[in-house]
Amino acid sequence: MIDELNILLKGCIQYDRLSQEKLYRQLYPTLFRLCCNFFDDEHDILTALNNGMLQVFNNIEKYDAKKGDLKGWIYTVVRNAAINLVRTKNATPVTQQLSADLQVETSMNLLKEVAHEKVLMYLKTLNTTTRAVFNLFYLEGYLIKEIAIGLDMKEGTVKWHLNDGRNKLRLFIKSNSNHIEYAR
Repeated sequence: MIDELNILLKGCIQYDRLSQEKLYRQLYPTLFRLCCNFFDDEHDILTALNNGMLQVFNNIEKYDAKKGDLKGWIYTVVRNAAINLVRTKNATPVTQQLSADLQVETSMNLLKEVAHEKVLMYLKTLNTTTRAVFNLFYLEGYLIKEIAIGLDMKEGTVKWHLNDGRNKLRLFIKSNSNHIEYAR
């Protein structure tokens, strides 16, 4: 598998279309699922994925194997493309702030208890910005400050989206408690 990736990498560096297509097809399922965490509209999902892969192919010579594996690098580039698409779709920033007494609960991650398919079903109920914040915080493990910088919003706004997402998750779990499978 590693040898095949190295062969594809060399082909991509030489702008070999067949190598690019093979790499794209090999990583497509994982990257599609990643983009589904940010958007429900298939057009947006494919736009983020394709924008990310275009960046990968245009910058493949910058990949440094000493800094990590190829799949991880591509995953990061596509995730950043999805974040950029969220940012551009949300040109009018949400300015809602949490009151000072509300704290972001980081000790308990409700999403880790719910099966992956149900998490995706829940994420589809959120608006694009709240979904992106929720995904970056709970599924990707980013800090609030990093999310605020990445999405170009205030930390309080990020906290508001997390609080809003958690409140909606509680209602979602409560209304779907008979249908939710928990991860084991």
